[in-house]
Amino acid sequence: MAGVFLATLYEYSPLFYISVVSLCFVVTAAMVLGWFGFDVPVILRSYDEQEPSLPAAEKQMVQVTNPFALELGSGSASVTDGVLVRPCCLESCVLSCFWGCEVSTLQGVLHAHQHGMMLSTHQHFQEALNLHYYYCQKFHISSEDRAERHTQIPADQGITDFGPLPRHRYPLVAVLTLEEAQDRHLNDIVASVIVIHVPDDKYKLSARILFQYLLTSQGSMYELKPLFMSADSGGMSGSADSGHTSTPSDTQSEDQIPVMEEEDWSEGTEGRDCVVCQNAAVNRVLLPCRHACMCDSCVSFFQHCPICRAFVQESFALTQSNDCQ
Repeated sequence: MAGVFLATLYEYSPLFYISVVSLCFVVTAAMVLGWFGFDVPVILRSYDEQEPSLPAAEKQMVQVTNPFALELGSGSASVTDGVLVRPCCLESCVLSCFWGCEVSTLQGVLHAHQHGMMLSTHQHFQEALNLHYYYCQKFHISSEDRAERHTQIPADQGITDFGPLPRHRYPLVAVLTLEEAQDRHLNDIVASVIVIHVPDDKYKLSARILFQYLLTSQGSMYELKPLFMSADSGGMSGSADSGHTSTPSDTQSEDQIPVMEEEDWSEGTEGRDCVVCQNAAVNRVLLPCRHACMCDSCVSFFQHCPICRAFVQESFALTQSNDCQ
């Protein structure tokens, strides 16, 4: 009876014929796409089917003590009026401010440090730069000193800008080095190089830190990079701080990512929940996007960052730091 009914329906209803052909086409197309590795639409998948998820690799890290930190001070900044900076050091150190340092010369000096020329004192940097800067100013900073320092090019030099873009000189390069020889032997990190943009008459972008590098006693160089928090978590952590930094134990190249906590990182993470489960605290950083947005439990279920959708290659755990107040 059912066969007779379907035959009658097929005979007198073109719509039935079209529906059967369409269904066959959809099923065949899904099978072909699946065979060649294409993603099959969700509507054609089994309800119980789940995508395979491989957890991101764990980044092997090692903690080392960074004795240096520097942030921009309060107030306005310009080439003519100068800029305020606030150094923070765990040991007595020397702050050297090189105004108008040539870009190529500084990059050459940093490259030379990685190939045998140790840069660990103010004199080392001054000799290596070989007067390829406009003006140098030096400050002695004690371990308890948290005062702001004002650095400025003397007005009699008549420098009001550093030329049109692209520029061949950095406005300001601040270098922190350990003052005592015994401290240089006890610390792995012996110098911190901070490149700062200072607004002038031709380029009025507000003052900010452009690059930060750490130089080690073994001739390595690491670039400091910020961690990014989700908008709901209260912004991002961006400035380096004295205390502990997590650095890759298997590399000594410039392009790796030692990640340092912000000055109030230990307090700022309190109450910041994982963006996935909204329950556990944020304690994982995803690489290479550097978003700190998930907990240990959730990170193993994601291959893409839930914030920017970038593919997660590696991740590492956040650690508390001894902040320099």
